[in-house]
Amino acid sequence: MISSVHGEVLSVGLDHAVVEVGGVGFAVQATPSTLATLRRGEKIRLHTSLVVREDSLTLFGFADADARELFVLLQTVSGIGPRLALAALAVLDPDKLRSALADGDINVLTQVPGIGKKGAERLSLELRDKVVAVPGASPADAVPAAGGVVRAEVVEALVGLGFAAKQAEQAVDRVLGEAGEGATADTSQVLRSALTTLGRKR
Repeated sequence: MISSVHGEVLSVGLDHAVVEVGGVGFAVQATPSTLATLRRGEKIRLHTSLVVREDSLTLFGFADADARELFVLLQTVSGIGPRLALAALAVLDPDKLRSALADGDINVLTQVPGIGKKGAERLSLELRDKVVAVPGASPADAVPAAGGVVRAEVVEALVGLGFAAKQAEQAVDRVLGEAGEGATADTSQVLRSALTTLGRKR
């Protein structure tokens, strides 16, 4: 298992980054909040989890070991695959996710698209004793970005998660519209809000 990669960032996409390690470029899938911390040409270390399938080997990367552990833990529950686990960490930061699982907060867990009430109840039931909630935790500071760029990035990220392009565009436009014209657009926050909106429609 590849538990971490350390090297130069060759490129940063909307759903992955390419990190050069020993002359080999590794494509690493990650959440928008993790990708937002990466800069081309910089050396970084990502905690990783290698998901092996019959037809693919996919590397998922995280800024810290805590998020990776949650990613792996979520997949121990029936019906939760790597894409859904990554979507959960895109919508909820690790501390909020741990708290929701520990407290059985179904409303928070169902914000993740693809997780309904029964799925949320199963997640909490199976994992509440395996996680430790962090009291008073707050999400990381937002990274400002231009609204037009954010819209394009979030739409593409949603399409990458399996949503139809038109559906993704409508959700993002709604979120940006509710935020107001003068609001500072943050890619990670807009994606979370759009995922929440799309989750309610499912």
